[in-house]
Amino acid sequence: MTVLVTRPAPAGQQLCQQLAQVGQPAIYHPLISIDPGRELSELLTRLPHSDILIAVSQHAAHFADLTLSQNQHPWPTNTLYLAVGQKTAHVLSKATQQKVHYPDISDSEHLLQLPQLQQVQDKKILILRGNGGRELIYDTLTARGAHVHYLEAYQRHNLVFDAKRSVADWQAQQVDTLVVTSAEQLRFLFAQLPAAIQPWVQKQRLLVPSARICTQAHQLGFRHVVNVGGASNNEIMKALQLT
Repeated sequence: MTVLVTRPAPAGQQLCQQLAQVGQPAIYHPLISIDPGRELSELLTRLPHSDILIAVSQHAAHFADLTLSQNQHPWPTNTLYLAVGQKTAHVLSKATQQKVHYPDISDSEHLLQLPQLQQVQDKKILILRGNGGRELIYDTLTARGAHVHYLEAYQRHNLVFDAKRSVADWQAQQVDTLVVTSAEQLRFLFAQLPAAIQPWVQKQRLLVPSARICTQAHQLGFRHVVNVGGASNNEIMKALQLT
């Protein structure tokens, strides 16, 4: 078995290191790069007036904290902090020095089930995200009467690659498991594949972090899809039965 890791740095590189430590062959092939978002400067004015802040990923928490630190701007202590997953919550809690609430299952649907988001009428909610995504959180909280605002804390950029050459290399190295940690990455990966190559990729085992992405993978023709239940490297390692 060889695992193809497509998640961006640094988490993708760290996962490959964890795999190497247990003797598991892996190939690192990131599909996107992560850069600072275009709206980070707005954080300084919007954050102090937000009742609730939601970070959708570690990248969102990281770049927000970096911006505040560079401007010597503290995280407010009267804001309720939430994160989509445990790892993001850990990063955000370390930055804010505050308690961060998160769901047991790391996705938008389970975040919206948290008690802290049930009574949000007239609350001002700030969502730190990338360039697009997480519309379900916005739409649901708006429907519950909250005043919701997105802030682009980071940008994802697709890394175009020669799919024919790459797949030939993956086949030569006996790849049989793919790790893809977002819907955007999955769609981009599939869009890069010529029709003749798609059947081989579709029959490999695919690890994804949520039921929603699992459904999308099946719609794209993937046959063996495993819902890891979260996007952390530890959860991926458990799904691979390497811990």
